[in-house]
Amino acid sequence: MTQNIYDDETFFAGYSRLPRSVQGLAGAPEWPELRAMLPPLAGTRVLDLGCGFGWFARFAAGEGAASVLGVDVSERMLERARRETPDTCIGYRRADLESFAPDAAGFDLAHSSLAFHYIVDLAAVLARIHTGLAPGGVLVCSVEHPLLTAPARQSWLADADGRPTWPVNGYLDEGPRVSNWLADGVIKQHRTIATYLDLLRGAGFSLRRLVEWGPSPQQVAAEPSWAKERARPLFLLIAAQRD
Repeated sequence: MTQNIYDDETFFAGYSRLPRSVQGLAGAPEWPELRAMLPPLAGTRVLDLGCGFGWFARFAAGEGAASVLGVDVSERMLERARRETPDTCIGYRRADLESFAPDAAGFDLAHSSLAFHYIVDLAAVLARIHTGLAPGGVLVCSVEHPLLTAPARQSWLADADGRPTWPVNGYLDEGPRVSNWLADGVIKQHRTIATYLDLLRGAGFSLRRLVEWGPSPQQVAAEPSWAKERARPLFLLIAAQRD
């Protein structure tokens, strides 16, 4: 079973204060790029995996989706999602993504934001998503960039000349990484970019677009504290299509 860290009281309290939890999609700096990867949503059947507070589900409904199913393992997240969702075309279900099986060909779009790096058996999850998409259906997802999940420690160092460096330790050694982000003992699964692409291809997807996302110069100008985030990408954004 996936670690349900979002129902940990300390983690949930910290996560609820993040800009993306308070402002929704507008507080997620990668959202404009991810939105551009989406197909037209009018009339589609949408599956939101790791739906959290339901921000994307409500966006999809506002874009004219015929139906949206949000799935999450966290009861705390789903309780708020249900409370803040008036749209009758949206439903929510509590389920572990490691075992959740969507109806065959039941969806036109599968979306997932920052959830797949928690999944242990991603190959099996992607295979079930492929089954759940109608022919030509699209998967759009984001994960923490492997340069972030790889390091044993995430701290700035300097080389012999005093230039800042980013210590990437064990990039090719895939598997679980434990971090103390918002709470102690958060487990994420490190994979290389090549592995993400191989898993998609093995599940029967073809790549439509891949973006190694970091803040643009315009975003840094608007929010100077993001300047250091230009040193390496923060997120990996992927759009793939069911073959």
